[in-house]
Amino acid sequence: MGRTNPTYRDRLAAVEDDWGSFRRALRRADQRRFDRLFDYARDHADAAGNHNHADPLAPVWLSIALEQERRIAELESRLDRLADA
Repeated sequence: MGRTNPTYRDRLAAVEDDWGSFRRALRRADQRRFDRLFDYARDHADAAGNHNHADPLAPVWLSIALEQERRIAELESRLDRLADA
């Protein structure tokens, strides 16, 4: 019987576990921010799993960048609306 490759979600969970000691050393507010970054990575897990990159951190970083870009665009839009009011 053949072996099964781990899913991206499995690999992401392993990466998050690897960073556990770093997370625990953060201040409480930063721990919530850290968790949010991994939420971003989980939000894009379907795309990351489809890409199947050899380095599991590469899609994590790109997922975080995409979510931060989205948030920046939303904030810029809100600022524009406030400036126009």
